[in-house]
Parts: sequence; C-alpha cells; structure tokens
Amino acid sequence: MRKLAIDAADIRILRALQQHGQLSKTKLSELVNLSPTPCWIRFTRLKEAGLIRGYHADISLNKIANATKVMVTVSLEGHRTVNFERFEAYIAQVDEIVECIATGGGMDYVLKVVTPSLSAFQQVMDRLLAAELGIERYMTYIATREIKSTQVNLANLMTDSGHST
Repeated sequence: MRKLAIDAADIRILRALQQHGQLSKTKLSELVNLSPTPCWIRFTRLKEAGLIRGYHADISLNKIANATKVMVTVSLEGHRTVNFERFEAYIAQVDEIVECIATGGGMDYVLKVVTPSLSAFQQVMDRLLAAELGIERYMTYIATREIKSTQVNLANLMTDSGHST
C-alpha cells in the first residue's frame, strides 16, 4: 500500500486531532502553529486521503456502567483465505467485540470483548462457537485493571530509528 508523504506540520495536525477531537479551523491552526487557511488546506488533504477516519470520545465506561473486558486469543482449524474471511465477516457483526487483530505466530486473532457481565461474555462466546467458524481453540484473559490506553505518538513512527529527534 502506497503511503502518503506527510511532514512535521501534518503530524502536528493529526496529533492535535487525536488529543482534542474535531476542532474549529481557528483552534486547530492555533494548536499547530499555522495560519488558518494553510492549516485547513492541509487538514482537508489529510481527510480526503483517508488518514482521518473519524472523531471519537474517550468515554470512562466504569463511571456509567459495569463493563467486563476480556481479551480472547483465537486459533482457527483451517488457514485458507476462505477460513479467515468467514471468521472476520462474522466478527465484524458482533457489537461486543470492539477490537479484532489478526496476528502471526501461535494464535490467529486477538479479540477485545466488552460486555456488562461475565455471563454476557460467555453468551457471546457461546454464539461464536455455535456459528461453526472453525475455531480450533481459544484462550480468555479477563481484564482486571486498565493500566494504559493511549493514542499512537505519530512522530515516533515517522523516523527511521523509531525515536523522534
């Protein structure tokens, strides 16, 4: 996949959006230290290129509802394209599965499942297994505390060494 060339000013715009969400033209330009028109032109280019997928609030779930978070590793029986496509299509339709990452190594996927209770989680897993998706084995890890959850620091990814200068 061809990567879009972005510079330090573009990174400042993206970081501001990560930290603050949707911003007015004036506020964004203030945060990234660019005049409003050039800033908005850059923002528009980044958005049209698909770099900005949306704006989201970071909601503190534990302050409004009980939430059980469970990480699940999944290994499929078959490893043909059709097996992965069938599994991924099913996962995309399950609201309680809020993240799904394909991995290399011993497991094929890591899922993050959020439900109101452990019994509700078990119902999600029962439906997943009943769907006959070719799950060979799975392991569950119940989250007891969230230690860190942040956005990626884009500046760190834009250098060859992985460290900003």
